[in-house]
Amino acid sequence: MVRNLVNTFRTGVLVLAGALMACSPMAAAGSAGGAGAGVQLAGSQGTGAGESPSVHSVSGLPVIPLTVTTAKGRHSFRVELARTAQQQARGLMFRTQMGANEGMLFLRTPPDHASFWMRNTVIPLDIIYVGTDRRILNIAANAVPYDETPLASAGIAAAVLELNGGRAAELGLAPGDTVDW
Repeated sequence: MVRNLVNTFRTGVLVLAGALMACSPMAAAGSAGGAGAGVQLAGSQGTGAGESPSVHSVSGLPVIPLTVTTAKGRHSFRVELARTAQQQARGLMFRTQMGANEGMLFLRTPPDHASFWMRNTVIPLDIIYVGTDRRILNIAANAVPYDETPLASAGIAAAVLELNGGRAAELGLAPGDTVDW
């Protein structure tokens, strides 16, 4: 009798949790159009006084603006901000697409020698290591999906930026370029 009551309670909690998730902005936003298209952002696009930051519809992470200044000019991105150890461990695993001007930013607190791999990562990525002076240290270009070979920073990294594989070369990003978020 008690076991049946506990199982009924657990089932009720799971149903309620599912109903709440279905009503969240993350689930309601859906994805944008065809192959190579980005995922729509739920919530406000602004970050002015009284406004909340955008939230990515797939990851639920905050989305912030990021710019990279190169010899050829400035390039703007909207990046997911992975703050917690759990968010950073998951990263872009299992994602099948990302928009051309989208990415993910991993803040390193405290800054350290960083090393990333591509476990359970479906799409090729450019892994861009950013130093404490907010300049690009090095780029692990076109990291191979599912490869577990560690790809290390060339110094102390304050952040790591992941973009679609080949995007850094396409835009002319290089060590020494400035990254602002």
